[in-house]
Amino acid sequence: MFVRRFLSLCLASVAFCGSAALVSGGERIAALPLEALVMAPVSLKVGGAAREPMGWTDFCKRYQGECDARPSTPLDIVFDEVARKAISRINSAVNAEITPATDQEMWGMEERWDFPSAGRGDCEDYVLLKRARLMAEGFARQSLLITVVTDLQGDGHAVLTLKTDRGDYILDNMNDEVKLWRETPYGFVKRQSEFDQNIWVSLGSGLPSPAIVSR
Repeated sequence: MFVRRFLSLCLASVAFCGSAALVSGGERIAALPLEALVMAPVSLKVGGAAREPMGWTDFCKRYQGECDARPSTPLDIVFDEVARKAISRINSAVNAEITPATDQEMWGMEERWDFPSAGRGDCEDYVLLKRARLMAEGFARQSLLITVVTDLQGDGHAVLTLKTDRGDYILDNMNDEVKLWRETPYGFVKRQSEFDQNIWVSLGSGLPSPAIVSR
């Protein structure tokens, strides 16, 4: 699995943040995969400091209240049945509510991180809304880390990493399933630090950071 994923990820070009979450038999998939429940916890390897995405920098200028939190002590989510149900519900709900649209279509620019406008948005917009809703239900900010990845085409994409006592789980607008990071098809580039959301850290994949996160 590891070899297939990393050999498939070669470039860091930019494209649109994908389609809506997967649908099966007309219904959206919300359940956690069985293999994620029985596998040993797996956490991403964190490296040194990384440059924050330009979309995050601009977002913080426009939403200062979202970015002025002080450094904090890391805190893992206790990934029990209550937490799993709440996380799955929020992930599926946001995926269902938002229609994929590019920043160019919405804002007339290449890259703009924002909360979904009028029910439309791209990958980082899904992430920002999921993070806000999870925090509103009591999940700690330092457990919810915006993460930059590259997909199988090498395009920039954003997902939300959940730091739990059972490993790093991923919320993705491309899929309603809540998966361990190693069960996704992505190459992990960088994410927010658990200690300070305004500090970004590399994830040791050796992949180049995409200039724009919009797929």
